[in-house]
Amino acid sequence: MESSYASHRIPFILLTNGGGKTEEQRVSDISKYLDVPLDTDMFVQSHTPFAQLVDGYDGAPPLKNKCVLVLGGEGSQCRNVAKRYGFTNVITPGDLITAYPSLWPVANRQLYTSHAQSLPYPIISDPDFDTDKEQRLRIDAIFVFHDPRDWALDTQIILDLLLSHQGYLGTLSPENGNADLPNRGYQQDGQPRLYFSNPDLWWASEYHLDRLGQGGFREAFEGVWNAVTGGQAEGVQLKKKVFGKPSYETYSFAERKLDAHRKMLLGGKGMSQSNNPASDIQGANDYISPSGTDWISILVKTGVYKHGKPEHEPKIIATDVKSAVQWALEHSGWPEPPSLD
Repeated sequence: MESSYASHRIPFILLTNGGGKTEEQRVSDISKYLDVPLDTDMFVQSHTPFAQLVDGYDGAPPLKNKCVLVLGGEGSQCRNVAKRYGFTNVITPGDLITAYPSLWPVANRQLYTSHAQSLPYPIISDPDFDTDKEQRLRIDAIFVFHDPRDWALDTQIILDLLLSHQGYLGTLSPENGNADLPNRGYQQDGQPRLYFSNPDLWWASEYHLDRLGQGGFREAFEGVWNAVTGGQAEGVQLKKKVFGKPSYETYSFAERKLDAHRKMLLGGKGMSQSNNPASDIQGANDYISPSGTDWISILVKTGVYKHGKPEHEPKIIATDVKSAVQWALEHSGWPEPPSLD
């Protein structure tokens, strides 16, 4: 398979809503499993586009030297990923609950002691925040890198920050509930921006039924947010940015990666094969390429989708990845498509 791909110079990237490890780790694992040489330029996982925010993106200021909160994943893996992207000041819920156990009194702090790190500054303990704020902890952005392991703790911390004054943990914004401001004053007082990396409600695991993913956590948090703020009934929305398939930002980021590899060899066509109609297929169908690329969605039966009418109709349904790739090669008019056996 390796020699066939090399000799035919077939450009491709791998785009996944998975994450939780560095791109180098994931590429090494996949390369060994598939017996195909890969590098990080050919791979995009759910949080890879977060790297754009280090130097500023889509109107957001640069975050390279700002304090960012990273949630999800095992131990310090997502902290390490964020630092590889260029974020220099990264904290986690484990750091916070270890330093301030009363932040969420029922948390199992033993889960965090092995990887917790010291905070750069203490939090504000005076609810009137009449103190030297320059020497207190301020969070400038919240990133959900991977599926949270402790939904309750992470929900409490995100809620505290979105209700805070300018991202200072331990404060409450005086603008919350102000009907004279947009969104009734919520998230109008310099609170940190909230970013999710993966909208998937479900994912396929070794268990025989699909399991809740990061999208489940987001929906749960929005339920808490609505209960606290009054939600849409009171004209309040949760302001957030969701990356990952099917978002436009993720497909645009992936297309730039693919363009760098293919150098127009496919004559303006892109193939997207996946196993989740609710994210992958929707994203490929909806994406409008700035460069005129025609994205063709292929749904395989080896993941979340098994049978029946999919939620979002693909261009093609294939039995597995092998048959999907073979169809893509033949459909694109690739001369003498290589055998995938």
